[in-house]
Amino acid sequence: MNILQVNSSARRAQGTTGSQSAGLAAELVARLRSVHPGGSVTVRDLATSPHPALDESALDALFTPESERSAAQAARVALDDALIAEVQAADVIVLAAPMINFGVSAQLKNWIDAISRARVTFRYTEQGVEGLLRGRTVYVVTTRGGVHRDRPSDTVVPYLRTVLGFLGMTDVRFVYAEGLAMGPEAQARGLAAARAEIAETVQDTATVGA
Repeated sequence: MNILQVNSSARRAQGTTGSQSAGLAAELVARLRSVHPGGSVTVRDLATSPHPALDESALDALFTPESERSAAQAARVALDDALIAEVQAADVIVLAAPMINFGVSAQLKNWIDAISRARVTFRYTEQGVEGLLRGRTVYVVTTRGGVHRDRPSDTVVPYLRTVLGFLGMTDVRFVYAEGLAMGPEAQARGLAAARAEIAETVQDTATVGA
């Protein structure tokens, strides 16, 4: 099992003073490795290595034929190529996805824009779009200051289901850590609930086919 962990918080450190989502994602990865030994783990931390936004120069580079790209354009496309290669090599993807102002972080949006490339990770056919990243399981650890699960205010889950499904990744499993900004007791309950979901979700994968 080759695991790709993507941390998308703006915070670099993990833990109570840093990124709760990255810390929980790391715990989920550790549990996966305990029941599926071997393989590899690649960590892409978008705080320590920010990915550039999809701007006009990036679009120009992507739509310029490879043989005609300038050195700067080739370098810009290569940044996206590296993220795509990591996803293509992964059997399992673990996304640390904090809710920021009711949506995903800018860091995660930049990553999604980078890996969403026509004729590489998806393609249009006469029957409609076809995602080319099939056969992968995605775990999303989503942290929130308030409580939004199954409420209209949660745009993170439907957005990620839609965009990941568009790319062919339809096996998406969510772990929620909520109420993290509602005081110490609420934070402790939210983290405990998330850890219980991690244990249950990973245990489910361990028993499949047993």
